[in-house]
Amino acid sequence: MPKYPTHPSLYDRVLKISITKLVGWGYLKPNQRINTNMVWSSNGETRGEIKILVDTTENDNMFIELDYKYKDQPRHYKINIVSTNSNLGKGKIYYFVCPHTQRLCRNLYSISGYFYHRRAFKGCMYECQTQSKKYRSLNSQFGSYFKSDNIYEQLHKKNFKKTYAGKPTKRYLKLTKQLELNKRRAIDYNEFERLLYR
Repeated sequence: MPKYPTHPSLYDRVLKISITKLVGWGYLKPNQRINTNMVWSSNGETRGEIKILVDTTENDNMFIELDYKYKDQPRHYKINIVSTNSNLGKGKIYYFVCPHTQRLCRNLYSISGYFYHRRAFKGCMYECQTQSKKYRSLNSQFGSYFKSDNIYEQLHKKNFKKTYAGKPTKRYLKLTKQLELNKRRAIDYNEFERLLYR
């Protein structure tokens, strides 16, 4: 009897809350309470939306509260945030405390209706773990070249900032440098075909 295919949830494709994003948006500055909405979209369509409260009024008791519905069931819970001093001596590093596993993490993933640390879920994978050995080999050697389209797309996004205070942004410089590397890197098509058809 043939085995039924399994399709694991992929961490790369589910809704995610990133502590890096919260810091970048200025939500973790001290002594503030921010009520806002987080919206995830893809190709102009909304994939998800939640209400979020960020509270940093007490340095030893920072947290976010999430308020949303999952399959018409209300979800409302608190996720604590802790910080440590950066080993570079500049600023702090922030972490979520997963309400399910109590593990520290920088990203929370929404699988089966809750935003938790990735180890709270069984049978989930990153997309690269589902790829064949041949594909991984091709990607490791030629992947950056084929990602040029994605780089162009990022450079021409509506709100992408190429300059700040008259100087090129770090992100703009990084992307243009990657494009230059890809242009200079010649593809050995014989090697590409050998890997593709072996």
